[in-house]
Amino acid sequence: MSVTPAELPLNTEAATTLKRGERRAESGLGRTKRRLTSRWATVAAIIIAAMWITPTFGLFVTSFRPQQLIQTTGWWTVFENWGWTLDNYSTALQAGNSQLTMAGAFVNSIAITVPAVIIPLSIGMLAAYAFAWMDFRGRNVLFIGIFALQIVPIQMALVPLLLLFSRGTIFGFPIIQAIGSSGYTQVWIAHTIFGLPLIIFLLHNFVSEIPREVIEAARVDGAGHGQIFFRLILPLTAPAIAAVGIFQFLWVWNDLLVALIFADGNVAPITKLLAEMTGSRGQDWYLLTAGAFIAIVVPLIVFLSLQRYFVRGLLAGSTKG
Repeated sequence: MSVTPAELPLNTEAATTLKRGERRAESGLGRTKRRLTSRWATVAAIIIAAMWITPTFGLFVTSFRPQQLIQTTGWWTVFENWGWTLDNYSTALQAGNSQLTMAGAFVNSIAITVPAVIIPLSIGMLAAYAFAWMDFRGRNVLFIGIFALQIVPIQMALVPLLLLFSRGTIFGFPIIQAIGSSGYTQVWIAHTIFGLPLIIFLLHNFVSEIPREVIEAARVDGAGHGQIFFRLILPLTAPAIAAVGIFQFLWVWNDLLVALIFADGNVAPITKLLAEMTGSRGQDWYLLTAGAFIAIVVPLIVFLSLQRYFVRGLLAGSTKG
């Protein structure tokens, strides 16, 4: 998505500057694609794809095999030990307990993941713009502090977060009580806190790559921070937002640790139900093959639908100059 001069309340000079910045970004993107599109890069990509697809294909084949064949033979012997069934998928779809079924866990995963992506992305974009194009005291120190938070293990924050949610207050103010401390709220807050440092860092890198003359031309025309953010920054960084959003979506959807701590009972996501699907002693581990493919349906759709934005977002950071 790009911004046209007609969409901006800017004069001809600003529109020309914006066009020049877009042409510069497109030329830089083309140079990066040419560098990556070499014979050896293609060979390496094919080898990596084969290494990834082979076990995935084996898992897919195994999901359609009977329990006895799964436990006694390898998936590569499927033509020697012929046998196909949908019982694994049927059993996996019916898995659950008195509080939650597979269908309910699937809905819970969507209800957890979508807000846990939108909330940190919204806050992260605002913070990235502030760190990149707003001058305020302590900006560099604060940004270094946010960057340093990436190395803090999630496990160190679990107990303080649990204490925070149990008390329901922050510095004596009932903030947690006001927004709710049960249901999905705890999971949304946890994923937002854990995801913000990296999201801010990545989006800041993309936002800071926008040519300075574009921002300065908009300021000369009287555009404030709100107009610059919504009419310039958001459209120009749409590929980067999509790329970071895909990463955050996959992290939250596939998360098990936060789900085990904060998502209990009837709000548990599908990853928690998959962990319980193996049985009390792990005797039903073969059902994980079918459950895994049930769980990857939504992430696969999201990735394929946003694939072009994902690739453009990954290359956007190398288009400066």
